[in-house]
Amino acid sequence: MRESQLETTNLKLETSRITGVILAGGQGRRMGGVDKGLRGLRGKPMVAWVLERLVPQVDEVLINANQNLDIYAQFGQRVIADQIAGYAGPLAGLHCGLSAASHSLIATAPCDSPFLPADLVARLKNALETQKAQLAVAKTGTQAHPVFCLCRREVLPHLTQFLADGGRKIDAWYATLHVIEVAFDDETEAFSNINTAEELAALEQPHS
Repeated sequence: MRESQLETTNLKLETSRITGVILAGGQGRRMGGVDKGLRGLRGKPMVAWVLERLVPQVDEVLINANQNLDIYAQFGQRVIADQIAGYAGPLAGLHCGLSAASHSLIATAPCDSPFLPADLVARLKNALETQKAQLAVAKTGTQAHPVFCLCRREVLPHLTQFLADGGRKIDAWYATLHVIEVAFDDETEAFSNINTAEELAALEQPHS
């Protein structure tokens, strides 16, 4: 193989690799101010369920957390904290994920959705590449799920500026990008997230 062909092949391999970021940086206010990712569900922390689903889909996993960093580190993945103070929300988590990622594509999933689709990243990636979009986001029915996304690392400067200007709403930022929404109507329950102790108790029953 010629050197130029080898370089092209290596470039294609690099651009196809994906960093997964688990968003666990919130305060869990609706859960009573506890760290949701570490709350137990059927015998193990919720973040462990998310890791079990996400790890096989990506080439690297980062956990974005702003408290209990030493506990999160015990799950064997690199832990990264927001660069923006004050629990600034999922965009701050995406920002630090984009900044720390080793790969050109970044997939995100929240720590409180333990049954996320096993084919989430593949379907988002297919749409992102087919449509040449900057970001692909999961959608069920008419409801987009902005914390389940796949984006290109090249959006980092734009996001940095958006946050520096005081922007915090994820939908407002998405509106400035070339975004493709990807239907997951066949897996609607996979996007259920757990915000309260009552919702957690309800999911203690086996998931079918």
